[in-house]
Amino acid sequence: MMKTQNDRALILEFLELIGNERYNLRKYTKPVLVYNLEDGYVKYSLWEEDLLNRFGLQNVDGWDFKEDVVFCPDWMTGGEIELNLDEDDEDFDDDFVDDFSHMKLFRIDEDDED
Repeated sequence: MMKTQNDRALILEFLELIGNERYNLRKYTKPVLVYNLEDGYVKYSLWEEDLLNRFGLQNVDGWDFKEDVVFCPDWMTGGEIELNLDEDDEDFDDDFVDDFSHMKLFRIDEDDED
């Protein structure tokens, strides 16, 4: 089942984070973000509140856009996002790790005055 968000400020935050400029919230009297998180993506649409109330959330069976969940705000994802990193992925092979193994990490403490 899809979820909804009625708070205009949170909807605007979401649209700004994902960079979707196709929606203009000024067109909506009472916008409702209808979304579903699935397989690392957020699928979403904007509805007018009275239309959504008339037809019911259970009858929403599609979405207008699909974005990567990494760009979603914390309120939408419920906190931290767990990335599905495949260790067999070519980006994480031994050569990749070896390329950066010579680098040293330094911790900078603000309290240290050398």
